[in-house]
Amino acid sequence: MFGFEGMDPLSEVLSLLKLRGFMAGGFDLAGAWSLEFGPHEGIKCYAMVTGWCWLAVEGVEPVRLEAGDCFLLPRGLPFRMATDLSLPPTDARAVFHMPMRGRIATWNGGGECFGLGGFFALEGQYARLLLSELPPVVHIKGESERTELRWLLERMRVEVLEPRPGGSLVAQQLATMMLVQALRLHLKDGLSGRAGWLSALTNRQMQAAITSIHDAPAKGWTLAQLAQRCGMSRSIFAAKFKTTVGVSPMEYLTRWRMLLAGDRLRQSDDAVASIAQSLGYASESAFSKAFRRVMGSSPRQFRGAEAEAVP
Repeated sequence: MFGFEGMDPLSEVLSLLKLRGFMAGGFDLAGAWSLEFGPHEGIKCYAMVTGWCWLAVEGVEPVRLEAGDCFLLPRGLPFRMATDLSLPPTDARAVFHMPMRGRIATWNGGGECFGLGGFFALEGQYARLLLSELPPVVHIKGESERTELRWLLERMRVEVLEPRPGGSLVAQQLATMMLVQALRLHLKDGLSGRAGWLSALTNRQMQAAITSIHDAPAKGWTLAQLAQRCGMSRSIFAAKFKTTVGVSPMEYLTRWRMLLAGDRLRQSDDAVASIAQSLGYASESAFSKAFRRVMGSSPRQFRGAEAEAVP
């Protein structure tokens, strides 16, 4: 069976992002400093509790982070954090490999710039397909955003500074909530006109089409049926969907089917023919051709690669 009963499209998409590893913690810095971070695989999500600093991601204009700001780094690009970007940088590993207070890395005694968050290592195929449309830096700021994140930050602070039994799991859940909240706020901000499935969730009509696809991925949807769900003409719907999402409705349907198929290939021993039929394909060959086009390998190659990746 496919689908995620009772879930909204954002939850459904995020549910396919399988965690390969996770780390929660933070930093407590003081004085003049500049830390350099290398590339990473996955998403970093942090929030500034006190103080300020500059964040400079490779190829992106630096942004100033203030207390209460939250930021996501979904592309894995190298970046720097500093009080002064002209200072010679120190390799961040030198700081984070020093003796830590709880899960907090400290520099110059701390007390001025304090941040909390987590690093999510995700399985590459899903992360590339589902998060590639996000900008290199997602910067969330503003008074309302600080209010909405305050509870999460306070609970995270307690868990990382005062380790208790089960604290790692609690910190992971809090960081996950922080990640989802940051994506919600990014949606609220309008995504600056970017095209993609996230942008579509900010548009009531396009969200209706995406929800219909997610609710019944095996249905033989036509352009006319989806347009009717949105209360639009066929031609206007097709043009608006392509502009908003970045692909045609039928391309989106195919991609969502293949993501569901990939998840089932990873999670079960179901035959490829059975998966193909459950997603509305009359033949295994047609399904396999579509799968290779979207996922970059045949279903059997994909399943084999996923099995080898399991430790």
